[in-house]
Amino acid sequence: MKIAWYGKHFGEEPPLAGNKRQGACPVSRENGFYGAGGVFFSGCNLRCVFCQNYQISQEGLFNREVTSQELAEIILDLEKQGSVNIDLVTPTIWFKQIKEALIIAKKNGLKIPIVWNSNGYESVEIIKEMTGLIDIYLPDFKYGIDKTGWKYSGIKKYPQIAKIAISEMYRQVGNLEIKDELAKKGLIVRHLVLPDNLENSYRALDIVAGIDKNIYISLLNQYFPAFKAKEFSEINREVTEEEFEKAQDYALKLGFENGWIQTERSCETLLPDFKKANPFAQ
Repeated sequence: MKIAWYGKHFGEEPPLAGNKRQGACPVSRENGFYGAGGVFFSGCNLRCVFCQNYQISQEGLFNREVTSQELAEIILDLEKQGSVNIDLVTPTIWFKQIKEALIIAKKNGLKIPIVWNSNGYESVEIIKEMTGLIDIYLPDFKYGIDKTGWKYSGIKKYPQIAKIAISEMYRQVGNLEIKDELAKKGLIVRHLVLPDNLENSYRALDIVAGIDKNIYISLLNQYFPAFKAKEFSEINREVTEEEFEKAQDYALKLGFENGWIQTERSCETLLPDFKKANPFAQ
């Protein structure tokens, strides 16, 4: 496997990193934040033109190659550092090796939850392969409209494929369980609101609601026109307050009651630089 970076990560939803708030700009290590044990993999099965992690997802940047045994050792080390979970970021293309690593780590005493932090575009067979090994699924639901997924990520049938995959995730782990303000098990579905694409957000939220309106959702306002977004005039800007409020109102109208609304605006300092020893350091 190719790993771009691993270490304590403080930028996820509050119960995933012990944060008291979400979406701080920039995210701080202070104020008693625990941190998730982030493992950021290189490579991705999507080609999102606005990807904030484009250095590792599309440009192939990585820090080291590891075996399943070595990944298991990294995971156990992150647990020793006090991580509240193991946050596997963009794991899909490495699922076979990750599965082996998780089995090894659990045999060697791993106790904290495993988070599958993915783009949602994955075969249901892969998700079934991870049954019993993943405690928390954290998929994006990027696109509610097929042609939007093709335009910005170069993939077909995103809504249909993501719905099937996320339904299987939900079947495996159920709704989110939080104990002592930390997530222990369950599903969180993220949706990033894109500028000039409200209909896409509406349709994405419709599909998630169709699975179950009790699902915890995380509605994100952190879009920044990174990477190749400047080549698409409609997304070459941040989301307006009005756009985000409309997406928020629609989610509430559908009946969602569980989850988080990212109220703080995005900023360029949120963009990680994986050429640094700590990509998230300012």
